[in-house]
Amino acid sequence: MLMSENLQELQTEMRNQASERLDQMSALETVTLMNEEDQKVALAVKAALGDVAKAVEVIAAALQRGGRLLYFGAGTSGRLGVLDASECPPTFGTPPGMVQGVIAGGPAALVEAIEGAEDSLELGREDVQRIGVTSHDVVVGIAASGRTPYVIGVLEEARRRQAKTIALSCNPEPDISQGVDIAINLIVGPEVVTGSTRLKAGTATKMVLNMLTTASMVQLGKVYGNLMVHLQATNQKLRVRAKQMVMQATGAGSEEAERLIAEASGDVRVAIVMKLAGLTKEQAAQRLHRAAGRVRQAIEQE
Repeated sequence: MLMSENLQELQTEMRNQASERLDQMSALETVTLMNEEDQKVALAVKAALGDVAKAVEVIAAALQRGGRLLYFGAGTSGRLGVLDASECPPTFGTPPGMVQGVIAGGPAALVEAIEGAEDSLELGREDVQRIGVTSHDVVVGIAASGRTPYVIGVLEEARRRQAKTIALSCNPEPDISQGVDIAINLIVGPEVVTGSTRLKAGTATKMVLNMLTTASMVQLGKVYGNLMVHLQATNQKLRVRAKQMVMQATGAGSEEAERLIAEASGDVRVAIVMKLAGLTKEQAAQRLHRAAGRVRQAIEQE
């Protein structure tokens, strides 16, 4: 494991030559530089897409079998994992436990630094034990530096429990990639503010987490075309979106879409299948059940 005196050897801790006179720049110069640096992020993610796709396949297979996707990280990395996990139920209608994010130090660490939490191998092991990781699950250890002891402890314990393991970092040859099933390394280079990995590293991490959950849910049939038909319409905006989706998917007018959604008890998938396959609510629900919730397959069933 790298020790603190080796920190300067990490790309994410090196000084960015383009920003060495940052304290002398105007506001426009600063944000222009940040924008130029951010343009490198998408290219860094592009270089890792092969590994990201492999991770998606592993995650989708595990979720299909009833397993879970579990993110673990400290600081910004942990917060990003919690954020991505929390957005899956409203977007894709997933059970709350299917995708979870765990941050070193617990929920309090979402809003304040918890001293020493990221430095504890044992805390990582304990969190894996506490959440009951099994061989059915996929564990993603997130660490921009690639050397966070907490994440190393997480991945070691997850491997011991025979879970699938994925390491996500922003440095070459990260410690956390040792022994994992898939390593995703996003080489974004030095930050505009030296060592501030909430910047390019954080953006790159968020982009990949978006891909891991979104592409996995697509593989599981959670969309119809590009419509998020599994969404939970829990507020007025989402109810309007649900009606628009039924209109877009079926060609129904506004009033008919409202009627279909009402007959389907608010289930967009059922409403779409009812309209496009000419079925009752009960028949549409039965087809969706046989198709494991996949709208297109339910419509095409004979």
